Amino acid sequence: MTTMLNVGRPTRPEGVSDKAAPAPGTGARGLMQDEPLIFELGGWDKTGVDFADDAGDADLSDLAGLTRAEPVTLPGLSEPETMRHYVRLSQKNHAIDLALYPLGSCTMKHNPRLNEKMARLPGFSDIHPLQPVSTVQGALALMDQLSHWLKTLTGMPAVALSPKAGAHGELCGLLAIRAAHEARGDARKTVLVPTSAHGTNPATAAQAGYAVREIAQTADGRVDLADLADKLGPDVAAVMVTNPNTCGLFERDVMEIARLTHAAGAYFYCDGANFNAIVGRVRPGDLGVDAMHINLHKTFSTPHGGGGPGAGPVVLSAALAPFAPKPWVVARDGGAFALVEESEGEAAAALGRLCAFHGQMGMYVRALSYMLSHGADGLRQVAEDAVLNANYIKARLSVAMTPAFPDGPCMHEALFDDHWLEDTGVTTLDFAKAMIDAGFHPMTMYFPLVVHGAMLIEPTETESRRELDRFCDAMLDLAAAAKAGEVDRFKGAPFHAPLRRLDETLAARKPRLRWTAEA
Repeated sequence: MTTMLNVGRPTRPEGVSDKAAPAPGTGARGLMQDEPLIFELGGWDKTGVDFADDAGDADLSDLAGLTRAEPVTLPGLSEPETMRHYVRLSQKNHAIDLALYPLGSCTMKHNPRLNEKMARLPGFSDIHPLQPVSTVQGALALMDQLSHWLKTLTGMPAVALSPKAGAHGELCGLLAIRAAHEARGDARKTVLVPTSAHGTNPATAAQAGYAVREIAQTADGRVDLADLADKLGPDVAAVMVTNPNTCGLFERDVMEIARLTHAAGAYFYCDGANFNAIVGRVRPGDLGVDAMHINLHKTFSTPHGGGGPGAGPVVLSAALAPFAPKPWVVARDGGAFALVEESEGEAAAALGRLCAFHGQMGMYVRALSYMLSHGADGLRQVAEDAVLNANYIKARLSVAMTPAFPDGPCMHEALFDDHWLEDTGVTTLDFAKAMIDAGFHPMTMYFPLVVHGAMLIEPTETESRRELDRFCDAMLDLAAAAKAGEVDRFKGAPFHAPLRRLDETLAARKPRLRWTAEA
């Protein structure tokens, strides 16, 4: 008997048909093969490689007690068994190479294969953080060039490459802000965050030791300037604003937000998650931003998902540049590069190291490849196409679904509420599960929290009109079915996924993440 993560084929909800469920037997469906956990495949008494008969006679005396006292408890599989296992698992996942990935504010877009080829070049793919600096000059030169273009595109004088993800970049920016305040003897305690912010914003502020206060939102989905002005004061260290924001809208009053913030002696932190909507068209430095992280996957196409590897460089204003985390890539006379740990001013070292080693080399290579292959005009088109595609989806779906903010265009993502589902018996979650049966990954659900039953859709700039139409046709078909009262199609969904609908509440509250064998 085995236990595992809370997944499986749960019983269908009461009163819901199961006509599309797979027939009993192998569990396979057409070319889609069923596959158990690797632990359930057997192989406990074998290995996928052959060892010499005398391999067990090796002298292990030098290991000083480091030999295993217990079996490693991993099954042994042959090479074809191993290949089939992981190929079958891969077929159960949605992927950007399969279809559109409409997660709002996550920017799941195509990863150009040119970038992958560059990242696999010797000297990049096999680099090690403990190599002598003299042997990694090409890598440091690439980091210097990437830094140049990040500063150029944002209009900011400094950049810290070391953060390993967007939230890590937020922490870097807030720690730099805290160091700047403390350097002048002004230890402020509060950070202001809009109600529609990414969840990492208030979490990061709390992690950095700040109390968090919310800024209200106006009816048209933007920062309430009056509420901001009322809450700014001598104890506020920073304001964290996403622009374009999580409702898919550009903050029209962003320069006034910066002015009010600076007048109160605070710093303006901008969440750069949605920089792909304005890259090449707007420089955040010109808007008064003091710090902004850039998710390289969101704007510059590095791979996203699976928990990493990520990168979240942070650009800094002149006021915060002295507080960037070390080490810094510095060009020496004669063209050589160095990683510098020390600086001339005491304040510059106030933040110290953010992590053990300097960033994520593979993501640097991919991001710079994307920049160089597009050029300035191409990056401007990235933003234009991202906005065009989102507005195309908003226009096509608005005939059946209710946009959360119908007046005017959106930016990089289209946001709908669940008003159009009233009296259908179908919820946002039901609709999202039915999207799986239609061959699409669900959009972002119930976020931002300021929109009831939110459905946040971001097509990105890499989708063709044909793919957008394929997606919209599927969404409109589902919408028509919901309004026609085909509740079973939604309450029982997904029918055609490898697993049926899961008890997500139970999985979140009582997760079982480790396989164990039971008698």
